Amino acid sequence: MLERGTLWSAAVERSKTALRCGALQPIATECEAVEADGIDFVVRVLAHLDRKHDALAAQHRDGRDPFLPYDEDLFVAAVSDTHVCLLNKFNVLDHHLLLVTRAFEEQESGLTRADFAALAACMAEFDAFAFYNAGWVAGASQPHKHLQLVPVPIGLGPERTPIDPWLRESPRKLPFRHAFARLGEGVDPFSTYEELVRAVELDRAPRPYNLLVTRDWMLVVPRTQASFEGVFVNALGFAGGLLVGSREQLERVRKLGPLTILREVGEPDARA
Repeated sequence: MLERGTLWSAAVERSKTALRCGALQPIATECEAVEADGIDFVVRVLAHLDRKHDALAAQHRDGRDPFLPYDEDLFVAAVSDTHVCLLNKFNVLDHHLLLVTRAFEEQESGLTRADFAALAACMAEFDAFAFYNAGWVAGASQPHKHLQLVPVPIGLGPERTPIDPWLRESPRKLPFRHAFARLGEGVDPFSTYEELVRAVELDRAPRPYNLLVTRDWMLVVPRTQASFEGVFVNALGFAGGLLVGSREQLERVRKLGPLTILREVGEPDARA
């Protein structure tokens, strides 16, 4: 199982070898800052998205699970009896890791204590932003359960995420329905997750949602649609990082405003 102090170096070394053999296929990006109510959102304009779309289309036609078996060239570490850590084949951010269940579980299913134990083991290794896209509407591209981790910061500034200042000062300010909790010593992340899920009634009527986690906080956001006005949103969007496929979509983000897009793909919050 995962040997303490080895995950980051394993990810860096595997990234080098996977790039050389072509198993890792990074998507080139240009970054632009878009300010919204004091938050400097980072919008990444992606190039060559057709490679990922073509690979997903072929996979769906064949009914193939890319994690069973997984590509050995993308393997980073055996984290636990239930999870392995892989590189994200079509990564936008460097050293983007996937925490994948060894046996098939549905991406829409709730997270378990085993999921959080594996996540905790990884997040103890390096300072990361972790997230879960629960279902296609929440931004998932694979049906096999996987959490994701990227090194911080994910924005253009020094904060772990662009929304960190808001969460420190006034989490209620977020203009979409959500449940938020602070993490720290003595706080059980899995129990916190269960409380947040109940707070937004996902336990009563399971539906798509995003989970966002850092070492300091956890956020759950219910979802109603995958995109708005052609702008696709996954969990990164709610942390202040949007992905678009063209300069035209970037201008659409500027015109609409990032917070409008997030509000439309989430659920209305009467408190906002």
